Amino acid sequence: MTADEVRQMARECGFELAGVAAALPVTELAWYRDWVGRGMAGEMRYLTDRRAAIRDDPRNLLPEARSIVCVGKLYHTPQPLSTALDDAERGWISRYAWGDDYHHSMRAGLERLRERVEAKAGVTIRSKICVDTAPLLERSYARLAGLGWIGKNTCLIHQGAGSWFFLGELLVSLAIAPDAPPPDRCGTCRRCIDACPTAAIVPREGHWEIDSRLCISYLTIELGGAIPEERRAGIGRQVFGCDICQDVCPWNRKAPVTEDAAFAARTFAPPLEKLAAIGEAEFRQMFRETPVTRARYRGFLRNVAVAMGNARRERFRSPLEKLAQHEDPLVAEHALWGLGQLE
Repeated sequence: MTADEVRQMARECGFELAGVAAALPVTELAWYRDWVGRGMAGEMRYLTDRRAAIRDDPRNLLPEARSIVCVGKLYHTPQPLSTALDDAERGWISRYAWGDDYHHSMRAGLERLRERVEAKAGVTIRSKICVDTAPLLERSYARLAGLGWIGKNTCLIHQGAGSWFFLGELLVSLAIAPDAPPPDRCGTCRRCIDACPTAAIVPREGHWEIDSRLCISYLTIELGGAIPEERRAGIGRQVFGCDICQDVCPWNRKAPVTEDAAFAARTFAPPLEKLAAIGEAEFRQMFRETPVTRARYRGFLRNVAVAMGNARRERFRSPLEKLAQHEDPLVAEHALWGLGQLE
């Protein structure tokens, strides 16, 4: 079986990008260990606990693994970029979370791909599906599989498709000739670095990395407690995740748009005042089966309070005063901070 045959099968299963890498440790492992050791993962314990060692070798996930089929699924939609939306009274939800939870569709597509690969091989194979929740350095393997290079914003960038795609992997016990990684085409460009409101893209010994503790996506999704006061102003109107470093990337100027209805926007840049008024049941209903629920209700309201404070609109005084009386101390404290910004 060749990588070209695998690519054709992947396209038939709904993936725009595909390639093959060897199921061996990657050189970026040393960078990852150094990054974790310096505390750059913040409170994301799933990156630092016992699962961290599993990332050393993909064969820790599947002992028989010989090849990794890496796939990419576009999720870009025709709505404006966050950098083009000039309305401080509307909250920004990261583009990847506008539609259905991608884990389901990615896994379903990889299941179909596994069946086709096994049928093509003509023998029973051992395999394992991974969709970003598995302890695997997936961007590194996607790079080795030819899907793109890792940009200064640490996103995987494809020359034709940009960076708006989800990654998934199929570890197989078949030996398939691997693809080759493409050259790094970021050059001297530093638009993502300069555009990051919290300066989260930092230099490190010849490459760039993300300090999660500064990253808006981390602060609004992964961080469960209070957002440090010195970080709140930089969050702007982001209520779930952030797209700025991808929005300004030149390689995304002509990025194609997905035809998959699962990723169509359910709620585009909703009004902050509306979000501040939703109850927990309404939150679950509004964002049912989307990635937004990962922030949880209290975390989401915390983010909304910060966004309203950053907007500094007098019309937000009443909703912030109501949130300041919220039964959850986390929400109330951030609402009080928001009120302080209106003064």
